[in-house]
Formats: sequence, structure tokens, C-alpha cells
Amino acid sequence: QVQLVESGGGLVQPGGSLRLSCAASGNIFIIYSIAWYRQAPGKQRELVAIIDSVGSTNYADAVKGRFTISRDNAKNTAYLQMNSLKPEDTAVYYCNGIVRSDPTRNMSYNYWGQGTQVTIPS
Repeated sequence: QVQLVESGGGLVQPGGSLRLSCAASGNIFIIYSIAWYRQAPGKQRELVAIIDSVGSTNYADAVKGRFTISRDNAKNTAYLQMNSLKPEDTAVYYCNGIVRSDPTRNMSYNYWGQGTQVTIPS
């Protein structure tokens, strides 16, 4: 089994910054990709940013130029650096990982963290 734990959320004023962390633990052979999603009240969960196993990244248009996703493979941890935060960034941020646990079987599974609240007051 694999666990993803997010941290780093909080309340920050518009224009401020936060750094979210997603720590993966458990039976991990390789983490293929790690993504950050967010869900605002009354809205669907949306993809914010994703990074693959070789470091290629993609971002939602709404956060391009403001957010940066990164990962430390040695620590099985991913980060989301969020700058120039806006009230519309307010949401619960979730970490998602595609993880392969068994080196002898080419099977991977999708895991979610519990979420961390980010609040930017208007």
C-alpha cells in the first residue's frame, strides 16, 4: 500500500506565496507521475500541474507562470511552489500519484492524498 500526505496549506494574503509538499510512503518501486489537483467549493476537481518521472511538466492555463511543480525522487516527495496567489486559487489541493509497487509486475495504481486547504481572502 502507498500513502500520500500533503502539507503546507494555509491562509495567505493575495500576492503571497505558499509551498505545498506531497510525501509518498509505503511500498514504492517507482512513482511514474505526480500531479496536483484542486477543488474549490461547488466546483469540480481540476488538474493544476503534473510532473512525470523524468521531470517533464504541464500546467493549467490559470496557474502558468505562477506555480511550479517539482519532485525529489530520492525523498519520494513532490512540491508545488505557488506564487502571486489570487483569491481564485482558494481550494483544497490534492496530491495524486501513479505508483508501481512491484518491480516484477508492470502494474501501477492511482493514489490520492487527503488534501490541504489553501485560502486566499479577497
